[in-house]
Amino acid sequence: MTLTLMLCLLATLVPMFFGRVSAAPVWLGVQALALGWITLNAEPELSVHAALAGLEVLLLRALLVPYLLRRALARQGHARVNLMPSNLFSWGIAVALIIFAFKFGDGARADVRALTLGVVASTVVMAFLILATNAHKMAQLVALLFMENALALFESLTPEPWPLPVHGLVSGVYLLSVAVGCWLASDEPEPIDAPEHDAGELA
Repeated sequence: MTLTLMLCLLATLVPMFFGRVSAAPVWLGVQALALGWITLNAEPELSVHAALAGLEVLLLRALLVPYLLRRALARQGHARVNLMPSNLFSWGIAVALIIFAFKFGDGARADVRALTLGVVASTVVMAFLILATNAHKMAQLVALLFMENALALFESLTPEPWPLPVHGLVSGVYLLSVAVGCWLASDEPEPIDAPEHDAGELA
């Protein structure tokens, strides 16, 4: 379980620091695979509820939504946009927020529940950082999806799993977020790269 949680965390942090919007569907899929594994192994014995919930996570979050995002990115040509501004100031704020999130979750203790809360808090604060620093609509959509995945991970901390109708409602909101986000981003102009200059022109 600990390795799965760390994979879920890495699938959030790596694209934040080094990734572009074009890689977001892959990382969302990795995050969903980790969520599906956690859901399927949430109970000592696999129940019908856990099997259906895990199947929903794998089909919707790991397969369908990344596919829809890749299609939208291919049509709109927004693949070159960074998820987070690539500068030391933004990175410093991100590291500070991650440390604060794990302090909030007390993730330093060797406890799965504390580590889970730390991963959830880190994912949420990173999503808010993207929303605060990147005005690009597709980047904000990715941040929203990261936040909704954190909500799904938070379920593993509850004493009783959510009823299947609640799972269906959460999945509907997740899919609706993708549809509305892709529709809003379809009218956004493709970002223009900064012009390059030769050394002789700058001299």
